[in-house]
Amino acid sequence: MEIGFRKAQAEDLAFARNLYFETMRWIIERLFGWDQAREEAYFIGFFRLDEVRIITVDNRDVGWIQEQLEGTSINLGSLYVIPAMQRQGIGSQVLQMLLARARSQSKTITLAVVKINPALHLYARHGFRITHEDAYKFYMRADPRFP
Repeated sequence: MEIGFRKAQAEDLAFARNLYFETMRWIIERLFGWDQAREEAYFIGFFRLDEVRIITVDNRDVGWIQEQLEGTSINLGSLYVIPAMQRQGIGSQVLQMLLARARSQSKTITLAVVKINPALHLYARHGFRITHEDAYKFYMRADPRFP
């Protein structure tokens, strides 16, 4: 299984949007109830094509990440893998690749994860530690020196 990235293009918007809704809908429904118009507006508000890379496995699109560079840190704003490809090590490999890049650039990686999202355990396994929280999210950080 060869995992890679490619720069997102305008035609990837529908793929990213659909995957976001598919993977996050149960969380959003549970916490806030589902309002299609609100969620469409929210997605359009945070999705920035120039920050997005499509995750590929053997040249097949299987997910996407969104990152923002912020001084000495990289903020991982989004990491989504299609459900049929989850639990196959893709998320772990993506995180390992990001952590290696952060180490080489002497940067930390930050992220926010909804408290009920099972991905919380994935991040913890890869050295992310909770720095603070709000009502719905844990804010996490991984230091590039983390063994």
